[in-house]
Amino acid sequence: MCVVGLGYIGLPTAAFIASKGVKVTGVDVNMSYVDTINRGEVPFVEPGFDVLLRQVVKDGLLEARADQVEADAYIVCVPTPFKENHAVDTKYINSAVEAMAPHLRPGALVVLESTSPPGTTKAMAEYIIELRPDLSLNEDDENAIFVAHCPERVLPGQIMEEMENNDRVIGGLTPKGTKLAVDLYGTFCTAELLETDATTAEMAKLTENSFRDVNIAFANELSLISDRLGIDVWELIELANHHPRVNILQPGPGVGGHCIAVDPWFIVSSTPEEAKMIKLARDVNDGKPQYVLGKVEDAISKIESPVIAALGIAFKADIDDLRESPSLNIVRELAESNSDLDIRVVEPNIGDLPVSLADFVNIKLQDLDKAISEADVVLLLVDHKEFKKIDRSTLAGKTIIDTRGVWR
Repeated sequence: MCVVGLGYIGLPTAAFIASKGVKVTGVDVNMSYVDTINRGEVPFVEPGFDVLLRQVVKDGLLEARADQVEADAYIVCVPTPFKENHAVDTKYINSAVEAMAPHLRPGALVVLESTSPPGTTKAMAEYIIELRPDLSLNEDDENAIFVAHCPERVLPGQIMEEMENNDRVIGGLTPKGTKLAVDLYGTFCTAELLETDATTAEMAKLTENSFRDVNIAFANELSLISDRLGIDVWELIELANHHPRVNILQPGPGVGGHCIAVDPWFIVSSTPEEAKMIKLARDVNDGKPQYVLGKVEDAISKIESPVIAALGIAFKADIDDLRESPSLNIVRELAESNSDLDIRVVEPNIGDLPVSLADFVNIKLQDLDKAISEADVVLLLVDHKEFKKIDRSTLAGKTIIDTRGVWR
């Protein structure tokens, strides 16, 4: 068994399979990840996962390496970013296929977990055959390989619960491909395994995240309306949610992460004429950071030599994942547009500033108490648990911009 890509999804997937007694090889081009994993250490923040990983590595059930191996089954968990036109960029999938192809043998199963637009799994399979014309996608042929899609469905920060207990959607390019993939995921998933075809499985994941995106956009738009009308949006939402059939989500500084901030664009790029509401939701959520920046600019314009404490640059609370983070982008744009602005970043889940911020001389990573004590403006961007415990008296006399409603 081989898992390709050992990031936030691939590594937990590999470890959960290994925990069931299956020997797993994990492959990743990042040698620092490979070395860290082989020491039984987690290269990112995920509560409770360190114990499981340490055990499967100690038991010899999971080994990480940089070069590809021959296996009966492969799960591909590589990034799928979008290009400037929001179409999917398959370069990481293609690289995985190029490394995998020489090792494939008849009967092998290849499952794409990476979130992708409808048709990507089929295109991946066709690329395999282009590189290995001695193989076939016809399940009745002796030299057949089998290809399926099973989108990941876990939330960073809750992987220990959701990896095993969330229902999974599994769709093969052929019925046998679906069956083999169901058997594979059945080794570690205790929830329902829902069978379909590959294209529908791809669209299911995009639909789930677009649903979330549209609902978050409604909350973010409410926050803009409420600001204009002088209403506390969090009180408004709390009151509205007392209706038995209303459950409005919480607004924030934007939408981040590699799923909700990205996946809806795959639908829009595939069907631009039809996906009008989905695109509008993306526009609202992508526009929220600029609104926050406007509020900050207004606040600092009234202060001579202002110091800003920017609390949180992860894309959500209590994790270290910075992918597509609106909070990080807000901090970077502040630094770019105000070279004299003194910005103190507080992010409890990282040890060093990310590359995208490290070169700014007006940004430094600082501990929470010191940052607040020296700040004129406190900008709360992520509702980490540490920020919820702040003594409100330490904020006295400071300009507060709370994008998460923690200090209402």
